[in-house]
Amino acid sequence: MIDIGDGAVLAALVGLFGGVVLGLAARLGRFCTLGAIEDALYSSDTRRLRMWGVAIGTAVIVTHVALAAGWLDGAQTFFLSRHWSLPGTVLGGLLFGYGMALSGNCGYGALARLGGGDLRSLVIVVVMGLTAFITLSGPLALARITVFPDMPASGPQALSQLTGAPLATGLGVGALLILAALSGGGMLRAPKHLGWGVAVGLAVASGWIGTQWVSTESFGAVPVESHSFARPLGETLLWLMTASAAAPGFAVGSVTGVLLGAFLGSLRKGHFRWEACEDPRELKRQILGAALMGPGAVLAAGCSVGQGLSAFSLLSFSAPVALLSIFAGAAIGLRQLIVGFAPAE
Repeated sequence: MIDIGDGAVLAALVGLFGGVVLGLAARLGRFCTLGAIEDALYSSDTRRLRMWGVAIGTAVIVTHVALAAGWLDGAQTFFLSRHWSLPGTVLGGLLFGYGMALSGNCGYGALARLGGGDLRSLVIVVVMGLTAFITLSGPLALARITVFPDMPASGPQALSQLTGAPLATGLGVGALLILAALSGGGMLRAPKHLGWGVAVGLAVASGWIGTQWVSTESFGAVPVESHSFARPLGETLLWLMTASAAAPGFAVGSVTGVLLGAFLGSLRKGHFRWEACEDPRELKRQILGAALMGPGAVLAAGCSVGQGLSAFSLLSFSAPVALLSIFAGAAIGLRQLIVGFAPAE
């Protein structure tokens, strides 16, 4: 048996391991949500978007192997134990995607840039973490719960639960996603993109498997979770202020791991340098974007990584809805920033 304190530390180490991989993927593999969307829409380059397909496919396959082997109990995960709200997921995804475009990064991307010395990203991380907690348990919590009540699951919350054949479903969907990602865009000639996509998928699966083991050994004292970067930003800020009274958990390890991995990756590439914001208008835009991403991620029950990778690895029904909504919100924001909304003359 593991006591609560030791379990939290072990969960933090699990998060640290996966976080380092994610941080390295961002700096060495250029794995980035907004960058992938921007490349696809404005550069006709789908390689980074296809990296996401490889990452999701890998995470789905490994996660469903873990489910079949008894290494993971999906019913203990947040995404499959709670009823998801379609309106909340769509609205939250749109808010998150639009805010991501304004900020120039999601929470994960901001951490990766901060690890490379970009002090502007510190503002995004802090504001996003604070506004996520304001919506989750602060002044906006009552309004959120009133409009989008949090309820236990009352039926299947994932495709594999609906089919009744979780392993076959997971292997099939994962393989199809990987094959679709490799079917064009020069992915077969880009081993770096393929390799880092697989690494990201394995990092997400490692979070589920690692925290499940810790949860089992601690008799449920530690939650089963994987990587996400909205509420965990706020949890990390809170832990930094109250560390003497609480052990770090998975969220703190995950956030710290991304920072560490990004720092090591930026040193490896020779890209580490201190940067600051010289334009107040740019800083205002980034703060506004971060302030939208925090509530957006809470309403959508996850950010681009939380829903787009962690929830998707479970084949949660909410994941593709959230991911498409984030893509749409980001597309609107990018259009506003790059070409504006005025009709062409």
